[in-house]
Amino acid sequence: MACLSEESWVSLPKMLSERASLRQERPNEDDKRNFMESESTASYRLDKVFPVYALGISKPDPEPVVSAANSADPIWDAVREEAKLVAENEPILSSFLYASILSHDCLEQALGFVLANRLQNPTLLATQLMDIFYDVMTHDRSIQRSIRLDVQAFMDRDPACLSYCSALLYLKGYHSLQVHRVAHALWSQGRKVLALALQSRISEVFGVDIHPAAQIGEGILLDHGTGVVIGETAVVGNRVSMMHGVTLGGTGKEIGDRHPKVGDGALIGASVTILGNIKIGHGAMIAAGSLVLKDVPPRSIVAGIPAKVIGYVDEQDPSLTMKHDATKDFFENAAVNFRDPRSTG
Repeated sequence: MACLSEESWVSLPKMLSERASLRQERPNEDDKRNFMESESTASYRLDKVFPVYALGISKPDPEPVVSAANSADPIWDAVREEAKLVAENEPILSSFLYASILSHDCLEQALGFVLANRLQNPTLLATQLMDIFYDVMTHDRSIQRSIRLDVQAFMDRDPACLSYCSALLYLKGYHSLQVHRVAHALWSQGRKVLALALQSRISEVFGVDIHPAAQIGEGILLDHGTGVVIGETAVVGNRVSMMHGVTLGGTGKEIGDRHPKVGDGALIGASVTILGNIKIGHGAMIAAGSLVLKDVPPRSIVAGIPAKVIGYVDEQDPSLTMKHDATKDFFENAAVNFRDPRSTG
């Protein structure tokens, strides 16, 4: 199986491995063999619950860009250990966890399985989707890196995210983002009809509509995800956090470059609408419910309809701290400074 090689992890942040450290001592090799052997005795039951693809997916013919030999993957290690612990504590989920995580060799394979089973329908089979997801992810180093930095973003910034395992299995913001990455790769390869088919399924299943041509960086948090709309020519930088209901849209029927460009480290609150080919500066913070129609300076705070600058943030990347609750005194001061003179007459 194709997983990340040890060399490919050199550029990842140090915090990745630190946050992925196991919460309990890892079992020795004998324990691991015994665990897998005991699980294999229950495989006949999985065939009924997860037909055909319960025990894994087929391997694509082209050689992957990375090797599985002695790979070091702290995220995948953490996912597996968490799944084992949950299976022990909640036996009713053991078959589900085995089929979704423990039967797979690497994060790419497990993620492909989870996404395929979320998006399948009577005419778009899970087996077909798994082959597509696995083939794209194992031949694209940038996607391999992004799926790990994204799940780390959920762990670091979303207090409702209990574990790496829960993000992989349940969080639709994470799921929709990873399907988009596959769809974007297909779009870039000229397989636009298939990419649009995946976009359609993301919208139907997760309530998230991201055009496959949109460019999205790594370390992204789509918190909740519901109602997020990102247009064709939109660009989202690295380490951006978006709440639910965010729209990065156009302003009409014009063609060409017509959608927002969001800088690194920006924090975009719930139900924010950003329209047109405008720039959201690095580290900017946009308050919930704002309507943004013009460029936003770096590290500024904007709010209102239409949005206006009401202050500046101290953090370089407010998306990492997720502090979008300015004090009452701050907003009272902002209200005095930006009050319309005509309202006092």
